[in-house]
Amino acid sequence: MIWLSVVAFVVAALAAGFIVRWMRSHAAAYGNGMPQRFHFGDVPRLGGVAVLLGVAVSWLLGMVQVWMGDSSSLRLGGLPGAWLLVLLPSALCGFVEDLTQRLSVRYRLAFTAVSGVLAMLLLGLEVPRLDLAWLDLLLQAAPWLGVAIALLAVAGLPHAFNIIDGYNGLAGMVALIVCLALAHVALQVGDRALAALLVSTAAATGGFLLWNYPRGMLFAGDGGAYLWGVVVALGSVALVQRNVLVSPWFPLLLLIYPVWETVFSIYRKLARGVSPGVADALHFHQLIYRRIVRSVFHDDESRRMLMRNNRTSPYLWGFTLLTVVPAVLFWNNTPVLMVFCALFVVSYVAAYMAIVRFKVPHWLRR
Repeated sequence: MIWLSVVAFVVAALAAGFIVRWMRSHAAAYGNGMPQRFHFGDVPRLGGVAVLLGVAVSWLLGMVQVWMGDSSSLRLGGLPGAWLLVLLPSALCGFVEDLTQRLSVRYRLAFTAVSGVLAMLLLGLEVPRLDLAWLDLLLQAAPWLGVAIALLAVAGLPHAFNIIDGYNGLAGMVALIVCLALAHVALQVGDRALAALLVSTAAATGGFLLWNYPRGMLFAGDGGAYLWGVVVALGSVALVQRNVLVSPWFPLLLLIYPVWETVFSIYRKLARGVSPGVADALHFHQLIYRRIVRSVFHDDESRRMLMRNNRTSPYLWGFTLLTVVPAVLFWNNTPVLMVFCALFVVSYVAAYMAIVRFKVPHWLRR
């Protein structure tokens, strides 16, 4: 498992360096007027290609190792190949959007839905239980509901990661933390195959982050966000499906930040009569950038923006750890996990409203 992770890290880091050196020209197509843009200059948005290469090489080498005797007892079988086939439609459509800026939200939703369908067909993915008696009875009476929930997770989580992908190191670090948390619990229940796939993904993400944070020389783009979303969704659903000891509320609490950010964003846009597919600059991380991370002084405007950009992500890393830590500690305790999910929702809304109304404590505004 360790050597596969080293391979993933090295391949991703080298590929990212190649992209930074030789593929800057495509970045000029990204307009300065985009509301999500918080940087100067033309920065490549193909970091997801580097992550995909690191993941693919590592997973395929893992399959080769299994065929040669599986000395590490990973028991991967054909799982890496199936995961690659599932994530390719989403990742490729993201890369097309990164290169052209012309792929509509409708088409991107369609391609992530294709990944969801492939997950059902190739992996038999479904959510078998929710650890609530009446809901479990409903799932038993209508098994298609479990399949629908899994399909929604695989099709929807890539867009949730895309929403939080706004600042250097934000989405990448969240993906890395979540992958490692899922891998930790997978090892606790003896699921080494899932752990190997998730640790390799975290390692490939680390190779990308070398170029993304803090210098902002490369962005993950839609392709990177979609790749993270699909892999994390596959790992979350498979972990619950393959291991009865793991509470289905564990991955929900683990991912409550990007999931609730997406749900809340849809709600506030619909409340204003705006399509949920329209980009804006009112996401939680964007408000932190504009109203909390302000005391940055530098004569060079581009340098000042980069410094503010870099100081934004740690706020969200800490916010993420507030859910990851209890999720990892209570991964098999459904009632406690449900309480923490509710606490996060209340805390998020309270924090969002405080920032909007300029009621942030002075010690947080730096």
